[in-house]
Amino acid sequence: MGTLVNNYVFKALENYPYDLEEVMEALNYALSYDDKNTMALTLMGRVYAEKLYKYEEAISYFKQALAENINAFEIYIPYIKVLLWNEDYKEAEEFINFGLTVKGSDKALLYVKKAILYEQLKNYKKALTFIKLAKEHTYNSEFMESIDEEKTRIKGKMPKKKNAKSSKNDKKRKKKKK
Repeated sequence: MGTLVNNYVFKALENYPYDLEEVMEALNYALSYDDKNTMALTLMGRVYAEKLYKYEEAISYFKQALAENINAFEIYIPYIKVLLWNEDYKEAEEFINFGLTVKGSDKALLYVKKAILYEQLKNYKKALTFIKLAKEHTYNSEFMESIDEEKTRIKGKMPKKKNAKSSKNDKKRKKKKK
């Protein structure tokens, strides 16, 4: 039975996101044979989140998968993405913090998600501290470049600081105009 379920899961994974009709058919078969299969539940959650924009339903699938296996790492990142898209910031932070304690989890990715969380909350300095932690926990050159892109984007959103000298000059100009 496990092989049959896995075949349907593989078929769904192979067709995602290009042939959603095939994906849904394969997932429905997989879940009819094993309604607790974490890969099938996770991909179903992704379909609901990424293609149907039904975040609550997606979250429900991710929670079902996590209830089956809290260490199923394939769930972590898509689940966090949906929590952020749904603006469930407190729950996202709690789950990221939990994920960081799990042995074997991808700490670099989790720190990037935490940086994005703080970016969405407009706490750019704190976001940059998590970008730094993500860099410390990555061991992949390509992912390092991706982290640098995240850092550049966050820095681009930070308010520009006026230096003290130019702000004094601005005050003097305003006084002279009066």
